[in-house]
Amino acid sequence: MNTELPPVAPEVVAAAVEQLTSRLRKKLDAAIEAYTTLPVTADGTVRRVRCGEDAEVTLAPGPSGAVTDAAQAQCSCLLAPRCLHRAAVLGAAPVADADAGAVTEVADQRSEAAEADGGVRESATPDTDATSGPPTGPTAAQVVAAAGLWAAAAAVLAAGVPGAGAVPQAQVLRAAHTARLAGLHRAEAAALRVVRALRAARARHDGHRLADLVAGLRELLLTSGLLAASDPDPALVGTARRNYRPGGSLIVHGVCREPVISATGYGGVVTHVIADDGRWFSVSDVKPGGPARARGAATATVALGSGSLDHAQLSRSGLLISGATLSPDGRLGSGKGVRATPVTGLSWTSGPLARLFARPLAQAAAARLTPVDDVERAEAQAGELIGCDVVIAGAAEDSLFARELTPDGGDSEGLLIRLVPANGHPELAHAANFRKLASRPGLRLRVVGRLDPDRAATLRPLAVGPVPDGTATLLLPSEWAGHADLGYDRLEGAHFPPASDLAAVTGPTTLSSDPVAEAPLWRLRRLVEVAVSGGRRAAAEPARDGTRASGAALRRSGFRTAADLADALAAEADRRGRDVFGRTQQADPDGYARVWLSAAVYLSGTERALVEATWQPAAAA
Repeated sequence: MNTELPPVAPEVVAAAVEQLTSRLRKKLDAAIEAYTTLPVTADGTVRRVRCGEDAEVTLAPGPSGAVTDAAQAQCSCLLAPRCLHRAAVLGAAPVADADAGAVTEVADQRSEAAEADGGVRESATPDTDATSGPPTGPTAAQVVAAAGLWAAAAAVLAAGVPGAGAVPQAQVLRAAHTARLAGLHRAEAAALRVVRALRAARARHDGHRLADLVAGLRELLLTSGLLAASDPDPALVGTARRNYRPGGSLIVHGVCREPVISATGYGGVVTHVIADDGRWFSVSDVKPGGPARARGAATATVALGSGSLDHAQLSRSGLLISGATLSPDGRLGSGKGVRATPVTGLSWTSGPLARLFARPLAQAAAARLTPVDDVERAEAQAGELIGCDVVIAGAAEDSLFARELTPDGGDSEGLLIRLVPANGHPELAHAANFRKLASRPGLRLRVVGRLDPDRAATLRPLAVGPVPDGTATLLLPSEWAGHADLGYDRLEGAHFPPASDLAAVTGPTTLSSDPVAEAPLWRLRRLVEVAVSGGRRAAAEPARDGTRASGAALRRSGFRTAADLADALAAEADRRGRDVFGRTQQADPDGYARVWLSAAVYLSGTERALVEATWQPAAAA
C-alpha cells in the first residue's frame, strides 16, 4: 500500500478489477507490488503516478478526500479505463472507510437537511427506536448480500494469505459494497478490515499482526453467516458510523489526546473528554495524511463551536456545549447548530476525573470485558478509558510492569499489570516515554489508558500524571496542567524526582505467568492461524501426516472440546471430493469455513475468559 495515494472506495477498486481481462488479472498482483514503490506527484489534492512512457494514472479525490467515483481515476493509456495501470494504482491505494463516500446521493441529501436542522447527521440506517414490536430479521436483500459476503470470505479463507491477492480481495470489496447498499454496516466494516489486514500480511508490514486478520475473518464469517441464515438479532446489522443524534447541552472536561495513524493512510488526533455524569466523549480530527498529519494535528484547532481552542488546550480545559450532536460511539459532532464555549478545565484530582481513579482496577476491567448486547452501549463502552494509580515495578522488552496502589498506601498488595505502548510508531513519543519510565522503578504514577482485551492484565496508557500525594511521582510543568499525553508530550529528566526519592520495589516485578500464552490452547490457536496464513492445504497437514498430536495433547490437558475442534478442522481441510470421472476435486469451501469458524469462535471465547481471570488480584499476583 502506498499511503501517499488517497483512499479509494471499495466499489471503485472492485469495478476496476472486474473490467480487466483474465490475462491482465494474472499480472495484477505483480503490478500492484511494483506500483507501490513508484513516486507520487502531488498537485493540490490531485495525485499522479507515472506507470510507463505512455501511461500516467491521475487520482482526483472528492471533497471527502477519497476517490469515490470511477471518473476520479483516469489513465492516459489507450486501454483505459480497462487497463492494468489504473487497476494496479487503485489497488495500491488505501481502502477508504465506510463513510468516506458521504457524497453519494442519499448521504448528500440527508447531510444537507441535517445541517440545516442543527447539524444532526443521520445515517441511512432506519430508526429502529421509532418502531415497536419484536425484530423481524434481515430483509431479503440483506440475506442475499450476507450470502455474498460469506462466499467471498470463505474463498479467502480457503486460499490463505498467499492466494488471496487482488482478485479475491476485489470480490470481498464488491460484496462489502453490496452489503453497504443493503444496510449491513457491521458486516461491511468487517469486510474492509479483512482486506486491509490481507494487504498488510501480503506486504509484510511491520505493524501487521496475524491475530488481527484472524479476528477480522472470524467476525466477517460469523456476522455474514448468521445474517444469511436470517438471524433476527439487530446487533448483526449494526449502525452507520456517523449516525449523530441530538445531545442537548453538555459540559465536558478534557482528559488526554491520542494520536491516530491508520492503515488506510489517515492521520490525526482524538481528544478524549468526560462529562460531569461520567460519560465519555471524543473530539476527532482525522484526515488523509498519515504520521505527518498525526503530529501536526496535536495543536490543530478544534472544529467545534467557535474554534478558539486547539486539541492541546482542550485536553487540559473544558467546553460548555449547546445543541450537541452525539454518535453511538461517543463522538461529538460539529454541525452548524453546535455552540461551544471554553471553560476552565478540571485536574485529575477533582470532579468526574477523580471518580475515574476511585474505582478498583479489577472492577473497572471487569466492566470493560463484560459483553454487552446493546449495540450502542457496546460502541460507547469500547471508547471508555480506565484510570488507576500505580507504581513502576519493572520492565521487559517494550513492556512495563506496574502494581496498583491500594487505598491504604501499600505498594505490594495491589494488582500487578503490564503496560505496553498504545502506538509503537517511531514518529510518536510513546516508545521514548516508555524508555524513560522503565528506568525509574519505584516511580508512582496516575495512568489513563485503554484495556487490551486480547492480552493478560494489559493496559495501553494514553496519558500519565502525578499521584495526588506528591510522593515519588512526576514533576510536570504547570503548562501541562497535571498530565502528559504519552503520544505527544516528551518526558525529560527534569520531570522525574531524584532517584533517592524512589523507594525500593518489593514483591514480584514481572508477571509470573501468562495463562493465555501458556495454556495448551496455543495448539488450537496455531492451527487456526495456519489455516489463515497458509490456506486450506496448510491446515490439512496434521490429517495427512496421521499424527494428530495437537488433539491428543489438548485432551491430556483437559481441553476436550478444543481437541475435537482441532481434529475436525484438520480432517475437513483434507477432505476431497471426486467428480463423475473419479478425478479429485476441491471440496466445497462452505463446510471448511464453518468448521474453521467454530474453532475460531471457541478459541476467542475461551481466551477471553482467561484474560478476564488475569484482572483478578489472586490470578495476577
